[in-house]
Amino acid sequence: MRFIPVILFTLSVAGCGGATTKVLPSSGSLLPNYAVQITPGVAYTVEQVAMAGVAGGLVYLVYDPLAPNWQIEERLLGDETYAFSLRAKSFRVGGDGEAMQVVKRRALELQRQKGFGAYKILSYSEGVESSTPLTQRVAESRIQLVKAATSSVR
Repeated sequence: MRFIPVILFTLSVAGCGGATTKVLPSSGSLLPNYAVQITPGVAYTVEQVAMAGVAGGLVYLVYDPLAPNWQIEERLLGDETYAFSLRAKSFRVGGDGEAMQVVKRRALELQRQKGFGAYKILSYSEGVESSTPLTQRVAESRIQLVKAATSSVR
């Protein structure tokens, strides 16, 4: 949802026209009138190359392939009990079944950091949250860290 502020900013700037609009540069154009020759039969203007770069940048901003698929919020409910709220990023390829893995990975990290023998998953649910303009996969879980290594870990 990081792209919504960008869209709102662009729309607000676009509506700021009026009699005081200046054109930069005052003569000619900002981009030179050159072509980039790729092969003997294929050439692109600098304008086409620049627009492709802008489009690629916007796609990267929205999709961001390096960002993790799931964002996790963690709350301490007691000395040994934690609540996790997971939210999937809006644009992703796959990753729909990863929420339980993310919960287990974080629970194991907490278990090791806090020096407990095991953890127990008290509750877990997954769903889809309908929001405008996109839907988003969500998951909720509660875990409890336990001292004895004999507890059940799902």
